[in-house]
Amino acid sequence: MEVYIDNRQPIQIDDKIEEIIKRVVKESLLVEGLGLDYEVSVSLVDNEEIQQLNREYRGVDRPTDVLSFPLEDEFGLLPILGDIVISIEKAKEQAEEFNHSLEREIAYLTAHSMLHLMGYDHMEEEEKKAMRSKEKEVMKRLGIFKNDKGRKDEEELNR
Repeated sequence: MEVYIDNRQPIQIDDKIEEIIKRVVKESLLVEGLGLDYEVSVSLVDNEEIQQLNREYRGVDRPTDVLSFPLEDEFGLLPILGDIVISIEKAKEQAEEFNHSLEREIAYLTAHSMLHLMGYDHMEEEEKKAMRSKEKEVMKRLGIFKNDKGRKDEEELNR
């Protein structure tokens, strides 16, 4: 499994966040029953860059928290799942709003986006339920729970 992380934003993040992203990518693949012979690219950006991408690819002219770009491989020959783009600014805002750590928010956004890369969506209610169930399973397996704040996340993730 290869996870390529490109940090293109100004908020200071540490190696712990990169490790969380890698663990969530791995666990998402395992929850889906897939092997680990995949590559995923994760870009960490600011609100301005994600707004540009959101406008260009979705026609929505505002920042969002995460975007997923699955690789279109009709023959299933490439081990590359696609690209994940996370706005660290937006993740930080949401972590504060939901009263949990930035690490927890980034873990959730990574799990959410990984499921999109593996074909899940949340446009219809049944699809949304299936996707939410998988997100919860990934987070549960990693010991990351809603409203976890700071230190507990670190302890749970480092076990």
